[in-house]
Amino acid sequence: MTALPEQPVVYEVNTRVWLREVQRATATGRTRRGGRGARGPRGARAGGLGDVPKDAWDEITPHGVDAVWLMGVWERSPEGRRIALEDPALRESFAQALPDVEPDDIAGSPYCVRGYTVDPALGGTEGLAAARTALDRRGVGLILDHVPNHVAPDSPWPQEPDCFVRGSADDLRRDPAAYHEGPDGTVRARGRDPFFPPWPDVVQLNAFSPALRAATADVLAGIGGMCDGVRCDMAMLMMNDVFARTWGERAGPVPEEDFWPAVLSAVRRRRPGTLFMAEAYWDLEGALLQQGFDLVYDKRLHDRLLHEDAGSVRAHLAADPDHQRHLVRFLENHDEPRAAQTLSPAAERAAAVVIATLPGATLWHEGQFTGRRTRPPVFLTRRPDETPDAELRAFHERLLTAVATSGMRTGRWRLLEPAGWPDNPTHRDLLAWSWAGPAGRYLVAVNHSDHPSQARIPLPWPELAGSEARLTDILEGGQYVRPGEEITGETGPGLFVDLGGRGCHVFAVEPV
Repeated sequence: MTALPEQPVVYEVNTRVWLREVQRATATGRTRRGGRGARGPRGARAGGLGDVPKDAWDEITPHGVDAVWLMGVWERSPEGRRIALEDPALRESFAQALPDVEPDDIAGSPYCVRGYTVDPALGGTEGLAAARTALDRRGVGLILDHVPNHVAPDSPWPQEPDCFVRGSADDLRRDPAAYHEGPDGTVRARGRDPFFPPWPDVVQLNAFSPALRAATADVLAGIGGMCDGVRCDMAMLMMNDVFARTWGERAGPVPEEDFWPAVLSAVRRRRPGTLFMAEAYWDLEGALLQQGFDLVYDKRLHDRLLHEDAGSVRAHLAADPDHQRHLVRFLENHDEPRAAQTLSPAAERAAAVVIATLPGATLWHEGQFTGRRTRPPVFLTRRPDETPDAELRAFHERLLTAVATSGMRTGRWRLLEPAGWPDNPTHRDLLAWSWAGPAGRYLVAVNHSDHPSQARIPLPWPELAGSEARLTDILEGGQYVRPGEEITGETGPGLFVDLGGRGCHVFAVEPV
């Protein structure tokens, strides 16, 4: 087992798509360096996770990555696949992402889980064990999914009827899109998020059921034996207050103890070293941390970085640094549009510097480093060819390596306030923070705009006064020497920074 750091760097892989491309590259005798997508294979598929060659594992574990999230390893539902194949809206989304899509490319959703056993198409349990060994040899942990809110309609788990939100024949007649009738005539609610229509391929589990809570703890303990961390899908849906608002009386009486404290405490007694990461929305991050999660998604930062100004980002980063150490920062994942599709190349690089140098875990999506623009629906096992951006990949690998090698994120983080002049308000577009600890002092400055910006950034290190300070750019290699009295906030106006649109500095700061 690989012990994950408190603030891990996580690399998400769409396992089915990635493995299919690895198999094609192996079959044609060429490496995948650069990440060019595969159109096939059209014929037989060989092997599984146990047959992935060394260079393919090396590619998804660049220096600085602490864990690989193999998304979608569990057994998928034949019934869920049938529903997906018959759903016009889903078929349209498949064709938009992959114009030459074929039925063989559609495996069903990885979040329509039939059972928490490794899909035979991926090599089964032995294949996953081989993958974990390959990662462990590189000092990299393994993260897997758990879907607490719903399960495939043909899943044999769980077996107790009260584990589900039930419906009646009248419910089914009145709203067939919201209920599902099983082969035995049992009517169960389809899984849902309260703000969206029900998902057509899953049935709803009952968070208030003691039997479900016990069964979930058993499943999570089993998953914990196969990996180092678990990412829990849509975790906030199982919180007592959210679940009660969504399902009302159909869920039964509200238990005194919330779902996650009951489940996670039971799991941790059996798997004390397992890291738990929650997908979370609706500003419920703090509540889920209080209920036992180690890490939670920071969707607010994602939205502000992509769509709002520096003031909005700065306000978000004013939160308690201890709280921020438990947030998962990201620019994209399998649910979000590709960063290269949303941002200009310069803006994508600037945002990546922000993500990589903040406190908290960071999440990177396979294909993000090479500039992929198409985000295939998770139902698919194939994606279209795209020419990789070698320069973008080199930038990301340089960034991750520089941050990891520096050790900056082992120190104390502090948000800084750039200062400007009455006739030049561009300082408002700059983001700045520092790290200080045993690994040294570091300053990060990012221009979160498309125009040049200037500012004075008072540095929080008065001990630099009385000597000159050397600032070394750990990304680009440049060096500057400045008087310590000038750049520290207590004795001078601060470091003068002049950055072009979306420009960045990541400085190591030390006395000469």
